[in-house]
Amino acid sequence: MTQQPITSLLVANRGEIAVRIFRTARALGLATVAVHSDPDADALHVREADAAVRLPGAAPADTYLRGDLVIGAALAAGADAVHPGYGFLSENADFAREVVAAGLTWIGPPPEAIEAMASKTRAKELMRAAGVPLLDPVDPATATTADLPLLLKAAAGGGGRGMRVVRDLDTLKESLDAASAEAASAFGDGEVFAEPYVERGRHVEVQVLADSHGTVWALGTRDCSLQRRHQKVIEEAPAPALPEPLRTTLHEAAVAAARAVSYQGAGTVEFLVTADGRPYFLEMNTRLQVEHPVTEAVFGLDLVALQLRAAEGAALPLTPPEPSGHAVEARLYAEDPAQDWRPQTGVLHTLAVPGEVRVDTGFADGDTVGVHYDPMLAKVIAHAPTRAEAVRALAHALAGARVHGLTTNRELLVRSLRHPEFTEARIDTGFYERHLGALTEPAPDAVARTALAALAAALAEAAPEPGAPLARRLGGWRNVRSAPQTRRYTVAGAEHEVRYHPVDHPGVRVLSVERHLVALEVDGVRRLFHVKHNSNKPEVYVDSPFTGAHTLTPVPRFADPQDRTEPGSLLAPMPGTVVRVAEGLAPGDAVTAGQPLLWLEAMKMEHRIVSPASGTLTALHATLGHQVEFGALLAVVQEESPA
Repeated sequence: MTQQPITSLLVANRGEIAVRIFRTARALGLATVAVHSDPDADALHVREADAAVRLPGAAPADTYLRGDLVIGAALAAGADAVHPGYGFLSENADFAREVVAAGLTWIGPPPEAIEAMASKTRAKELMRAAGVPLLDPVDPATATTADLPLLLKAAAGGGGRGMRVVRDLDTLKESLDAASAEAASAFGDGEVFAEPYVERGRHVEVQVLADSHGTVWALGTRDCSLQRRHQKVIEEAPAPALPEPLRTTLHEAAVAAARAVSYQGAGTVEFLVTADGRPYFLEMNTRLQVEHPVTEAVFGLDLVALQLRAAEGAALPLTPPEPSGHAVEARLYAEDPAQDWRPQTGVLHTLAVPGEVRVDTGFADGDTVGVHYDPMLAKVIAHAPTRAEAVRALAHALAGARVHGLTTNRELLVRSLRHPEFTEARIDTGFYERHLGALTEPAPDAVARTALAALAAALAEAAPEPGAPLARRLGGWRNVRSAPQTRRYTVAGAEHEVRYHPVDHPGVRVLSVERHLVALEVDGVRRLFHVKHNSNKPEVYVDSPFTGAHTLTPVPRFADPQDRTEPGSLLAPMPGTVVRVAEGLAPGDAVTAGQPLLWLEAMKMEHRIVSPASGTLTALHATLGHQVEFGALLAVVQEESPA
């Protein structure tokens, strides 16, 4: 059936995916409309759209999850189509129906297909009828030790929310309650089901694309096994080291899944592949995936353009193009992997990735990363004729990237891509459980690297700026001209002192010094250090292929005294919202070391705040729904006196 051609497209989303969809829309000659919450008023996706409509408020529930406001925005701006991106309302069948009822074109599968796959429990029933291989469900009420380990999963939604691995029956009820509460908070549906947890399994998925004329494409496989908290970190296409018969099975099962629900548009069928090569259906995502660029690179396609054409009623060719080469994608997050993946907020001063790689991002230099949304800064994608070349190119680009202002997982990504298990394609979902400690520990020569970075920072800081006053260019006034010139910096909480005139580093010779570039000869080899000074804050950023990236804070000569908090104070480790408080918790209660007291939600992830010691809760300042800033006092625990 021929649809009306699209002329103006509203993207019911934000950040990176909105920017990416707008890029294709512009190439197709479509007008673009953005929606935004108050914190996103000056976001990159808003700046890049032809028009934008405000959704009053900050929380997703008040803005991007308000289908009525989004549809109203589309009508007000004159858009005739709505693309949901991923997340938020992208898999909401009711929203899809309301878009169509408003006379707008829905860029996605039919609402009935979304509804059929929205509940993982119902989707599994449909897949069983279609002959797609499945794991047998486990009833938590009758589970025994023989059923362990178990994986608890939210029936609605995804992205790792509402998921728990249970290895001990004694923790099953607590895990069920926690998974259900998280699912209800994230998706408005607390239904949780259980199935066997497959140790060292691989997460392999198949991209499908279907038109309204009966053609369904299976666009190869993707491996998304490297995950943290059940959320993907590194993805690649095609999935490596799969026997050809298994690839065929996965393709056929994905096509059968799409046909079972009369699918149209882009979608992804996800499978768990066991160590001995048996595939099991996990779920179908009825939307575009975050990792779609690796499939685009391998097949030479624009999946967003194909989504738009399918929505207009165009027919696909009977067969897809042939794949070529290998592509790998890494998700660059503002988070600290060494601190339980703690999300970071603040100003992103610089984001620059060198090399022949694709960078999809929703941020530009100077943008602020807030607390309300996912902390992903960018996706970096490399494509090459072979897997080894693609992996090497991506690792090299990330190693040379300059990311200033926030702690990120950049170093973890580089080390992961260069880890023998990854380079040899011996990957599974337990990768970070086994290797996170080693991947986040400081390098053996970390102190020496930091010393060189501090030297470069001190030299660059002492270099005159063009047009500086004469006194500055002559080095300023000093009472003792022969005294060594030193500078102190703090790096990752540790203090470093460097003598930069004369240079006191064995084997190091200064070759040239500019305000933003320092060349040193280190043990006979010329090394370059790029230095960036933050105009608004004291931090200095030093990037070098030799030493890596460093953020240095100059130590003032006379440090201001800092207030001390009361012993036993629990401070917010990040800005967030209090989403749970331990049942019945009140000042005066006895608590034990490690006991969860409350839960903070920040950037779509929950973080437990536990008692640091056994003792008495003497103060509780956090209440349900309370938004707190970084460092805010949440509670105070008075440690019990030793006997």
